[in-house]
Amino acid sequence: MDQAKRETAALLTLLRERPRSMSWGQIAAEVSYEGSALAVLTPSNDDGLFDVPFDEARLTAEYEAVESWRRAGLAFVTVLDEDYPRRLRGIRETPPFLFYEGALVPDDEGMSVVGSRDATRWGLDFAADAAQLLVSEGMTVIGGLAAGVDTAAHRAALDAGGRTVAFLGTGITKSYPQQNTALQREIAARGLVLSQFYPDAPPTKQTFPMRNASMSGYGAATIVVEANEHSGTRIQARLAGEHGRPVVLTSRVVETTDWGKETARRPNVWVVHNTEDLTHAVREIREAPRRLENALAALAAG
Repeated sequence: MDQAKRETAALLTLLRERPRSMSWGQIAAEVSYEGSALAVLTPSNDDGLFDVPFDEARLTAEYEAVESWRRAGLAFVTVLDEDYPRRLRGIRETPPFLFYEGALVPDDEGMSVVGSRDATRWGLDFAADAAQLLVSEGMTVIGGLAAGVDTAAHRAALDAGGRTVAFLGTGITKSYPQQNTALQREIAARGLVLSQFYPDAPPTKQTFPMRNASMSGYGAATIVVEANEHSGTRIQARLAGEHGRPVVLTSRVVETTDWGKETARRPNVWVVHNTEDLTHAVREIREAPRRLENALAALAAG
């Protein structure tokens, strides 16, 4: 077993054992900080994460799992790899690994377009318009492959010849919802499909909020098209704020939900009424980091 494979096996061992009840995000952060899963797993002092001696058999068992995935043709990347998505490294919920199909772009620049599964005709049309706008601006359209708004955004991005990334709430070998199986395959062929779960993991109430956290972290901002009071989309809007990412809400979300009204009062949140407003918001959000860099450069120059 070469060093790279030992590192992957050590990371998976940590995730299985979850020493001191650490979350996967905490383990990912620790491993990323140390630059080595083996260093975390086999510390050189008595303050290690494990209360039992390191067992080489653990690595062997996880290595065999890794090899089985490779034989099945499954591609994956970990926080130890250079091509791991850059923006995901900076969030509390950093996925330790990602299975993927398609073109992995470490510095992908995109925004999420999310919303209700039971979207109205207006919501579907606005999602498509938002996706086409992002494509015209040279950006990637990020979605969760859910029915409704997500599907409309993915479809519009592909039809416009743009790049779209789908985050799954299941393992990479699954399709959910079933009616999006063909769309998932098309995105894998022309864009990127990502999963932060083990390959055969089913959809659960926990996997979708985890997926939303990763979508927020991966993108430069989240655009919420349409949602109800109890929509899971509100989770991504909240997490985006925690991640320091801008949130764009349509006026419909603000007018029809209490959480939308509350979110609209927070900093770094844009409320848009139409695609013209959205165009302005997208361009301003993209320019903000550049303006900050120029301001800091000017201060440094004296």
